[in-house]
Amino acid sequence: MEKVDSLEGTPYKWAGATESGFDCSGFTRYVFAEFGIDLPHSSAAQAREGTKISRDELRQGDLVFFNTGGNGISHVGIYLGEGQFIHADTDRGVIKSKLSESYYAKRYVTARRVLGDDAYKQVAQE
Repeated sequence: MEKVDSLEGTPYKWAGATESGFDCSGFTRYVFAEFGIDLPHSSAAQAREGTKISRDELRQGDLVFFNTGGNGISHVGIYLGEGQFIHADTDRGVIKSKLSESYYAKRYVTARRVLGDDAYKQVAQE
């Protein structure tokens, strides 16, 4: 996933949705726009898009959601495979993390598939 990898290290910016800075949902919105998918700029709203999938069905390009504030879905990232996802962290900007890290494992809520099979094949080949 070259496009996603090239964004690693981009700084965090509240409400950011450009390569000068991203918040979590701005990051996912920006990436999915590359595939012609218009996502809302809110992690909770993105959690209503696409098809709900179980954790054991995750594949590259799926959205993963977390409850980081205690009041429902408040964080989103893009699953990369092999237990990793990429997201815009408030302290460190766009980074890769593992779903198994205790912080994320405790706060994981759900996953959604918004990429169709053709777009998935394109992502998987990059």
